[in-house]
Amino acid sequence: MSVSRVGVVGAGTMGRGIAQIAALGGYETVLYDPLPGVAESGVEALRQALDKGAARGRWSEEDAAAAAGRVQPAEDVQQMAGAELAIEAAPERLELKREIFNGLAAALGPESTLASNTSSLRVGEIAAGVPHPERVVGMHFFNPPPLMKLVEIVAAEHSSEAALAAATEVGERMGRTPIRAKDSPGFVANRLARPFSLESLRILGDGVAEAARIDRIVRLGGGFRMGPFELLDLIGLDVNLEIARSFFAQGGEVERWRPSPIQEQLVAAGKFGRKSGRGYYEYGEGHEREPDPDLGIDPPTLDPDRLAKIDPAAEEVLTRLFAQIANEAAFAQEEEIASPEDMDTAMRLGFNWPLGPIAITKLIGARRAVDLLDRFASEKGEAYAVAPRLRAEAKGS
Repeated sequence: MSVSRVGVVGAGTMGRGIAQIAALGGYETVLYDPLPGVAESGVEALRQALDKGAARGRWSEEDAAAAAGRVQPAEDVQQMAGAELAIEAAPERLELKREIFNGLAAALGPESTLASNTSSLRVGEIAAGVPHPERVVGMHFFNPPPLMKLVEIVAAEHSSEAALAAATEVGERMGRTPIRAKDSPGFVANRLARPFSLESLRILGDGVAEAARIDRIVRLGGGFRMGPFELLDLIGLDVNLEIARSFFAQGGEVERWRPSPIQEQLVAAGKFGRKSGRGYYEYGEGHEREPDPDLGIDPPTLDPDRLAKIDPAAEEVLTRLFAQIANEAAFAQEEEIASPEDMDTAMRLGFNWPLGPIAITKLIGARRAVDLLDRFASEKGEAYAVAPRLRAEAKGS
């Protein structure tokens, strides 16, 4: 089915952003929110964002005006009738999403595709009880949608190829890069990002280096735009901790996904990061990190001589981090959550990584990663248990 009309439920930041790129993609777009007046104010904010984007050269004034004319608010879900695809961008509460989807199913009819922007719930659980669950898919955008180019198209157990194709087509016309994801914890990007924070927290807990040094090493030697602790402070330690707890529970409490006690303690003390004024860093008036020096290093690198220019702990920090990234990628490949190519695309576009995890595995080498993980497993336990696929790669290298 070709899509010409898109409905978006939820006029918060994500919903407005999704509606904005739908309108820019040429779709007649309807924005609905169950709270009175929110859809109208959301459309007004969306149109202002289109004007600001045109002023910054992201799109032309003509494109902004045309998109603004394509989007309309809805006071009732029935006004979304005729939309071939509807995207739900509501808070992460299972029963709420099921209620929304049942309302959409009644309003749109059995031929429409229903997509959830959920980042933490199973799409199959949302689809349970919805008439014709084969038309329910995930369509996970990243925040803010107008700037982030990735969209994960999530296939639940009963999702039809027609529904997945419709979501993919819409994602492409929105100017995003769609990847196909299995309906599993965290889908692709959030799943593969787990070691970036969790192993960094273990490194901190082991006393290898303090947070600011680890961040500097990861930026200068790893080529990441932000270090793990800067990123955690930006996201919010409380938000990240809830994500960690969700992964740990959904993943069967595997040790490598266990939430960090360091983070538990900071959150309990009310240190949430930037929004509370203190997390791994203290934030005051005009807080800004000093620019990193140019050391003549072309990151990412694991060359010992180059890393020694950054910090005496740089080699240990990056080899541990890269080994765990390679290990998680191997577990993910075993579970077939996505193709290797889509895994790399997810991390470059979803988290602005310099390399995807498959490329990072090649950089460190499977044998080196396994040797390090085995050593740490004997010293520290199951958090370093090696994925069978990575061990097989090491034996074959």
